Amino acid sequence: MTSKPRIFVSLLLGVALTGCNMAPRYVRPAGAVPTTLPEGTVYPDAAAEGQDIARIGWRDFFLDPRLREVIALGLENNRDLQVAAANVLRARAEYRVQRADLLPTIDASARATYANSQGLAARSGTGTGGTDGGTSEIYRADIGVSAFEIDLWGKVRNLNEAALQSYFASDEARKATRISLIAEIGSAWLTLAADRDMLAVARDTLESYARTRELTEAQFRIGTVSELEVRQADTNYQSARDDVAALQTLIAQDKNALDLLVGMPVAEEHLPAGMGDEAFTLDALPADMDSAVLLRRPDVLEAEHRLMAQNANIGAARAAIFPTISLTASFGTISSALSGLLKGNSEAWSVSPDVSQTIFDFGRGTSNLAAVKAGQKAAVATYEKAVQTAFREVADALATRGTIDERVSALTARADSADVAAKLSDARYRAGIDSFLTLLDSQRTAYAAKRAIITGRLNRATNLVTLYRALGGGLD
Repeated sequence: MTSKPRIFVSLLLGVALTGCNMAPRYVRPAGAVPTTLPEGTVYPDAAAEGQDIARIGWRDFFLDPRLREVIALGLENNRDLQVAAANVLRARAEYRVQRADLLPTIDASARATYANSQGLAARSGTGTGGTDGGTSEIYRADIGVSAFEIDLWGKVRNLNEAALQSYFASDEARKATRISLIAEIGSAWLTLAADRDMLAVARDTLESYARTRELTEAQFRIGTVSELEVRQADTNYQSARDDVAALQTLIAQDKNALDLLVGMPVAEEHLPAGMGDEAFTLDALPADMDSAVLLRRPDVLEAEHRLMAQNANIGAARAAIFPTISLTASFGTISSALSGLLKGNSEAWSVSPDVSQTIFDFGRGTSNLAAVKAGQKAAVATYEKAVQTAFREVADALATRGTIDERVSALTARADSADVAAKLSDARYRAGIDSFLTLLDSQRTAYAAKRAIITGRLNRATNLVTLYRALGGGLD
């Protein structure tokens, strides 16, 4: 039984040789963006009580229970998120397949061989052991490994590392898809709310224009105004009528877009009646204005893991140029009788190391290494572009955040003044003080101001959602 330890010692010695790694040392690229997020008059100051927005769960960030319910439905039913989750499972399975190459595959086999040697026995005048009428029988049972590659240069380990990093990248891609989905559902839901407010304003304006048209028609019949005023009043009325129809179509399309994001029809009870001046999200500012916070974004981490995978692929490509060392070994028993397999002195073993080296491949190995290195350079650029994109998204969101409250305040004051002016103009027109043209202009201004304030409120709400997503919030 001394041969069995010899085989396993050989295997252990082979595995012990796997200490060389030809992959370049990974260094995270730096300097793609400034170290701090932009500051200045247009950007908000970091609040003293500011929070790490990325750590705020979406259930805490979104305040409306109907919106939270819609987001939860989307996380369960959205098909893009299901595809991303399936990609993670596939990447994990591929990693496990690659990881299995680090250890030898152990096979067991049993076979019987029957050979007819009667002619040879007759010519020699002798018989054959374990024969009957010139037929020999050999039985054998083995357990061992076949062509196990000894990872002397680190090729297998680097391929395993590349598969692991690809798995991590797929998981980060799933997280990025989840964050984007939450933000998109939130923005679509808020857009629907704003458009319903727009429709309410358009209908109110249509009624107001209808009353004005009826008044001018009555005045035209008694001869106090000309047909010009009647046509001008009808123009405003028809324009508002068109706005109502267009907004009804837009609201239906908003609902369709929301249903697609959620992955199923959203019940009316979960939809907003309007936006008004209600707060639908936390009004939070980031506490840390260091751009390093962007490195925690899932899409940036995905790009970094893919870069690390390319780094490992360089090591595998370098190792592929060097000799391949493999080992085939088996241990078992052999006997001329089936019953003799379990008896003593029937052991059989073999160890077969193999070394192969390509002499001429016409540049295949070096070209493959050059291709992998080029892929690694592309991965560096992709990572830096991901960081730059994250920086730009956060900077844009902060620029809007720094001025949006002032803009909404101005739009609110403008809408209030325009509404009062329209009422005064109507009263002055009825009293014969102002012209009909002044009344029409005041009504148009008031209508546009009301639409503008709804747009401003929507921009403020969606800006908070965008800033939340850009800083990597929404995982919990």
